[in-house]
Amino acid sequence: MSGSVPLGEALKFWAKLGFISFGGPAGQIAVLHQELVEKRRWISERRFLHALNYCMLLPGPEAQQLVTYIGWLMHRTWGGILAGALFVLPSLFILIGLSWVYLTYGHVPWIAAIFFGIKPAVTAIVLHAAIRIGKRTIHNLALKLIALCSFLAIFILNLSFPIIVLIAAVIGYWGGKRYPDYFQHTSHDSEQVKNHLPAIIDDHTPAPAHARFLYKRSLLHGAIAFACWLIPIAALIGLFGWKTLYPNIAWFFTKAAFLTFGGAYAVLPYVYQGAVDQFHWLSANQMIDGLALGETTPGPLIMVVAFVGYLAGHIQHLIGNSNPFWFGALGAVVATWFTFLPSFFFILVGGPLVESTHGKLGFTAPLTAISAAVVGVIANLGLFFAYHVFFPLGIGGSISWISIAICGLASVALIKFQKGVITVLGSCALAGLALYFAAHLIG
Repeated sequence: MSGSVPLGEALKFWAKLGFISFGGPAGQIAVLHQELVEKRRWISERRFLHALNYCMLLPGPEAQQLVTYIGWLMHRTWGGILAGALFVLPSLFILIGLSWVYLTYGHVPWIAAIFFGIKPAVTAIVLHAAIRIGKRTIHNLALKLIALCSFLAIFILNLSFPIIVLIAAVIGYWGGKRYPDYFQHTSHDSEQVKNHLPAIIDDHTPAPAHARFLYKRSLLHGAIAFACWLIPIAALIGLFGWKTLYPNIAWFFTKAAFLTFGGAYAVLPYVYQGAVDQFHWLSANQMIDGLALGETTPGPLIMVVAFVGYLAGHIQHLIGNSNPFWFGALGAVVATWFTFLPSFFFILVGGPLVESTHGKLGFTAPLTAISAAVVGVIANLGLFFAYHVFFPLGIGGSISWISIAICGLASVALIKFQKGVITVLGSCALAGLALYFAAHLIG
């Protein structure tokens, strides 16, 4: 299997993906599906969804874990590590740079103009992803009801995502035993891919040798992951002391990594409480600005941790240091390392177990129900974005008709003309800049 796509070709794609993966997890999963399932045929629809469902069960950013999983499946351990790292590194470097600009030069108008154009596009991408994924995963009334109930549970009852996942899994497990026809893949999936060539990792492609579960290999990977956690945190303690900034960042984001069920929005309250209220690394307004940067830069939205880490290091060393940039950059790197390390562990240790369950209804039925529930959650996220973009001052304030128009045009480009995500985002960013310069010329 690993010889079918050369490692070099795969790494070029993963590196490119790191720069175009806008739109949060929904948009990123949509890009992955379009590129890997529809265009390149590296993996089949069914295997893609099987891996995606597992990643959605884990704490951590599911899109980054899915990239790691597919990279591991194709090119062994190093393939997974490199794929996952290349997905994160561009956003880390971009956020370090933007964080420096943010603290050094304040609010740059032309950057704000780009963000103004991109935010409606992100809204359109998320809503489009809900439609696309829904068409591929919801193929009967039972799954439609699960998706609807999931949407209502989070929209009206504000039920947490982990609870929704747990309830959906229980329904899927029960339904798989009582009504198996409703919780298994149907010919709908086959019809979706009839017009495609067979995938390199197809529905019935056997798992390669490295994807088979072995206790010794799992223990080895676990030991390596623990060493990758212990050695850096021991070095930080040795260099700076136990109760200083950087060991605190490392320990805080280690805990955060295990609480990110449901993606970045599920862990943001925890990060906010710790970074703003407990440690006072940054202010509440700075945290909101960091979230805006995270939403409009490539990579996982949880990369807002790099912004938090940078501001913590930069601000603490601002007095008495002529160049606090490197202290901020160290804070960003430490926050990112300890946030994402568990994700690699979950994939490299849990991946073989998941491959062994491929095609087994007892395992796939709960995941099928979870997929349906996630469609409802993504739809809610799209409406959440729409509310904040279309009503920037709240429901009682003025409506941003320009944002609505940009979102509508982006939706038409995505749905009717099937334009790529990066094309839509680039066009909307240019539209934001054009509006900014036009306003200045008129003024």
